[in-house]
Amino acid sequence: MSSTTRICFDCTQCGRCCHDLRLTLSLDEAIVWAGNGHQVQVLCEAIPWPRDPLPDERELASRRDTSFAVEIGGMPFRIHVMLVAYHQGACPHLQADMRCGNYANRPRICRIYPLESRPFTPMAPASRKCPDEAWATKAPVLLEDGVIADRATQEIVAAHRQARIDDSAALEAACAQLGISDAAFAGDGMAVHAPDPAILADSLGRARASSDALSGIGHWEIVTNRQATLELLREAQCPARLVSSAAAFLGSFEPDS
Repeated sequence: MSSTTRICFDCTQCGRCCHDLRLTLSLDEAIVWAGNGHQVQVLCEAIPWPRDPLPDERELASRRDTSFAVEIGGMPFRIHVMLVAYHQGACPHLQADMRCGNYANRPRICRIYPLESRPFTPMAPASRKCPDEAWATKAPVLLEDGVIADRATQEIVAAHRQARIDDSAALEAACAQLGISDAAFAGDGMAVHAPDPAILADSLGRARASSDALSGIGHWEIVTNRQATLELLREAQCPARLVSSAAAFLGSFEPDS
């Protein structure tokens, strides 16, 4: 007898997911968000890339398709860039009654929450900010055997993921325009860049219009908050340096003291 894994969900409008944000945005969404004066961070990681994926390595192929190729210290890497809306405290669009004041124009990542936006990563209710009652078994079905139950939501998730692929060339161009060339070693965390919102919106718009002509900054460097990673990279003659500022590095591990 087969069994069904079902996850049910109904938003309680608690507002928890609208506080202390790092919302993954598409390039076009980031242009709007930053254009309205809100902070958008540029997060960068460098993925060692000794070879291209084999036909059955779908997850590796996804990482290739959402990044761009560079050389660091003569070794092949791919740079993965994320644009994220960043706010400490409440989202600027959150109203006193916990409703969204930007509901009709909210980013895709808000529309699909609490679903997982990353492919090949299962959605884990325990990792979400929602209260226990949001997951009541009498709530509408969200996932059934890992498949999103609502067709319209499936399409939004697919569009969000496709934008990550479509934006990769323009993100390379935007980094070149902004002089961004620091990336964290994959798995260590993400290097954090916080350009002025108006400058970022302008650079993203110009990169969108002419990404081919503006891509190709040639001097990427790896940054880390861990001495062990720094020594590993330097042994491989890979340009790297330590960062101590928490504002400049979103670490996966505790920094060295």
